[in-house]
Amino acid sequence: MKVRNSLAALKKVPGAQIVRRRGRTFVINKKNPRMKARQG
Repeated sequence: MKVRNSLAALKKVPGAQIVRRRGRTFVINKKNPRMKARQG
């Protein structure tokens, strides 16, 4: 999982979902599990 300043590029990846947990923003992707990221 990457920690990034901007999740904009990962939002466009097919299958991406934006999830807010514990005050952090996560990108999870079931189609491509390598495309995970966290912000905050």
